This record gives sequence, structure tokens and C-alpha cells, in this order.
Amino acid sequence: MQTLAQTLSAQAVNASLTTLLLTLADTSKAISGAVRHGALAGVLGATEHENVQGETQKKLDVITNDMLKDALKADGHVRGLASEEEDYVVEVNAQGEYLVCFDPLDGSSNIDINSLVGTIFSVLPAPAGELNEQSFLQAGRKQVAAGYVLYGPSTMMALTTGKGTQFYTLDPDSQEFLLTDDNVQITPDTAEFAINMSNQRFWEAPMQTYIGDLLLGDIGPREQSFNMRWIAAMVGDVHRVLCRGGIFTYPTDNKNPNKPFKLRLMYEANPMALLVEQAGGKASTGYETILDIQPTAIHQRVAVILGSTNEVDTCLSYHGIDYSEEPSID
Repeated sequence: MQTLAQTLSAQAVNASLTTLLLTLADTSKAISGAVRHGALAGVLGATEHENVQGETQKKLDVITNDMLKDALKADGHVRGLASEEEDYVVEVNAQGEYLVCFDPLDGSSNIDINSLVGTIFSVLPAPAGELNEQSFLQAGRKQVAAGYVLYGPSTMMALTTGKGTQFYTLDPDSQEFLLTDDNVQITPDTAEFAINMSNQRFWEAPMQTYIGDLLLGDIGPREQSFNMRWIAAMVGDVHRVLCRGGIFTYPTDNKNPNKPFKLRLMYEANPMALLVEQAGGKASTGYETILDIQPTAIHQRVAVILGSTNEVDTCLSYHGIDYSEEPSID
């Protein structure tokens, strides 16, 4: 099996981006160790602080955020970073060629129950000039790399540099990420959906009708039965979609009128959308393609509908959108 470094070399990824991706991979190995030590290391539980999202920070959220910050500062190729756990962008190296956006520990509500968590990252080119929040506000199609690391029974990385989506598995003996799937493909059809059903009464009418038809199964207009899956960590739910197809959605809702969307565009929706598109799937808000959104803020939130192409198209048809004729992006 090829190592991550060997695969990046075979893809002719340039040296500076390769170094950065290897830095992210090496840091994820350390994070994997911290996650696995869990209560033994006294890192579980919550701090007394909230992040910029108004969410209570878990101890491991803060620890993993600091691990990534320190590693990226030492990398030499990073101009600046943005994180779910940072109120503002952080300047790193004036000579750096890249910007990195990340969620250091997605699904942190799962930490204390020993369930799936992961790290999500997005790499953007650094524009010339002074570093500020505007430097980061680039559409998702500008990403030069995106991926996540899933800390589960095995530690796995999903990665794209724009040449398809690959899976790597961390070998516990050699501590190398080894290529285990060089061309991940999402099946176009599916009978699985992932959504937080507790919010059903707050959804917009199109999503209410769509999910209602799925629940009717073979006696409804879809004329087939569907299974629901929900891990409560985007990284886990998207990994399942990449592995065996499906549709994952966190749609618009009116539970809190001031926060109609849940997932963050820059370091959750954009990297996941690139991985999904590179694997032959689709990613939308219900009204526009995620990778085409022009960001307005680092911590901007959006609705997310992603996964198997035909099922996403069906969901979008309930929203009055027909993307079935949209040309594919190479």
C-alpha cells in the first residue's frame, strides 16, 4: 500500500502543499492519541468557556485546537488560520502560501459518551497583501485541498486535492497513513438518509414533505423503503455517505430565528462538499450549490444537503430546484 506521502507525490502535488498536508496528518495522529486516552488523561468534560458560536467548549476542543495551531505555526507554509474555536483569524507566517480553516474536533458532544469524533480541514490559497478576515472569504471552489480525519475503531483520513477523493487508514504499527481506497465513489442512488428528526417541526415545508415521503416508504410516492441513520457528528455521517451512499442533511429551520442554519460554511460545509463532489456526489443548501457560495463571514452558517446525486436531485426538486441538467464540474 502507498503511504500518504507517496500518493501525494504520484498526484504531482507541489512540495509546499504536500508538506502542509503531512503536517495536518501528523497532528491528527497526535489528536487520535489524545482522543483514545480520553478519561485516562483527564481531558473529558467541559470548560467554563464558550466559543464564538456560543457553544460550551469541551476540554478536548481546546486541546486539539491548540495542537493544530502549534503545528501549523511551525509548518512554514501557512499564512493564516481560522478555527471554530477562534473568534478571529490568526496570522501565522507572513511568507506562507496557504490559509487553513478547520474544525479541530467535530462532534465534540460525542466525546463524553466515547462515540465518533473527527477533524475537518480546508486549505485555500493565501492572497497577496495584509491578512484579515476578507483574505479567507473565498468560494469553496478555490480550495486546493480538503479533508477530514475520523477517530473511530480505526483512524481514517478522507482527502482530496482536486484529483478525486481518497481514503487513508492509519496503520497502528508503522504510524503511517496508508492508501486504502484510491477512488472513492458515492453510489448515485440510495435508501438511507441522515437527519436530526427532533427538529422536524421546525423545518421548511419542502423538507417536511420530502422527509415525510421517505418515512411513508413503499406505501408512499417514493414506492420504496428508506432507513434513517444519525451519528450526530457530521464527519461520521459524511463518512458513511462516502462509504456506501446516502443523503445527509442539516436543513434550514426556525427553531431559533436568529440561527436558521447549523453548519459552518468555511470549515464544515465547504470541505465536505468538495470531498463529496470529487467522489461523484452533490452538495447544496437546497437553493444553491455549496461550493459556489461567496462567503460573507468566517463563521457563516449554511444549510446542507449532500450525498448520492440522484437522491440530492430528488430532494432539491421538492425545493423547486432542478439541478439534474446542471453540467458536472471536472
